[in-house]
Amino acid sequence: MSSLFDKRQQALAHLTGTPLLELGQQADEMRNALHPEHLVTFIVDRNINYTNVCVNKCTFCAFYKDECDEEAYIIDEGVLMEKIRETIALGGTQILMQGGLHPALDINYYIDMLRKIKKEFTINIHGFSPPEIAYMAKKASLTIKDTLTVLKDAGLDSIPGGGAEILSDRVRSAISPRKINTAAWLEVMREAHLLGMRTTATMMFGTVETPEDIVAHLEAIWRLQEETGGFTAFIPWTFQPGGSALGSTITHATAADYLRVLALCRLYLDNVKNVQASWVTQGIKTAQVALRFGANDFGSTMIEENVVKAAGVAFMVSKNDIIGAIKSSGFRPAQRDTYYNVLNYF
Repeated sequence: MSSLFDKRQQALAHLTGTPLLELGQQADEMRNALHPEHLVTFIVDRNINYTNVCVNKCTFCAFYKDECDEEAYIIDEGVLMEKIRETIALGGTQILMQGGLHPALDINYYIDMLRKIKKEFTINIHGFSPPEIAYMAKKASLTIKDTLTVLKDAGLDSIPGGGAEILSDRVRSAISPRKINTAAWLEVMREAHLLGMRTTATMMFGTVETPEDIVAHLEAIWRLQEETGGFTAFIPWTFQPGGSALGSTITHATAADYLRVLALCRLYLDNVKNVQASWVTQGIKTAQVALRFGANDFGSTMIEENVVKAAGVAFMVSKNDIIGAIKSSGFRPAQRDTYYNVLNYF
């Protein structure tokens, strides 16, 4: 435990005191050690939000609607299938399926949706964050393991790390009091890993957390990765305040704040091979700088994205934009799949 204590103390020192460029250099050195081939990867996929109705009503979210709202929706099956068809036509290998916690949808809805997608298409379904899975399990009176098993059998391939925000119950009670707690988020990920499913992990910072909360989050991810080895990547991003109840009370995190936390994530999570830059929230220029602050992955082309857009942030890039940005940063671009297998070099 003393080594973990030292790791924690060093992380706090980095977060609060190490000069930014020095921290970035250390993270860049670790990235180079883990990825000496000098590749920066990306994936071609689409974010599909099957509903915007959510009972959690998180204060940081500008996307959710009440069931009775005029703009509330559940995706039409034909629209869903057409979105997937378009994604594949554009070279996509994955769809990211996420939505709100809709009280009218039971687990059979998700099973049916997965089966229909898999019957018609060959594509990886990266779907349903831990809050969604926990909600499905509760409504169906199933264990997390049994819920994941039936979803996997129906066609779910891997799980995104959404809903983590900050894995500190003090923070969660302040910004998302209806959402599952830290232990429940980690339980979903643990059970998924034990079933052989790979997942990502995320962190949204820039709300009410302290440096200690950020380090606690990283420690929770590091501990679970030591136990299961199931995380493929870590993706940090900053809170986008536009349109949310929380937004008017928070000072927006800067690009420097983002780069500092990103570098710390790379240094702390020495057991998670991949760290992703977030051009979606930071813009392509800051994402390029992030490649020298520990990131080795440029994320997704995001043929479609709705949640961050609802907060008033709408950076758009094409596949060629990403390839050009990676090349001009001094790296070789490579298209990957969900599991970081390289599909094409550019």
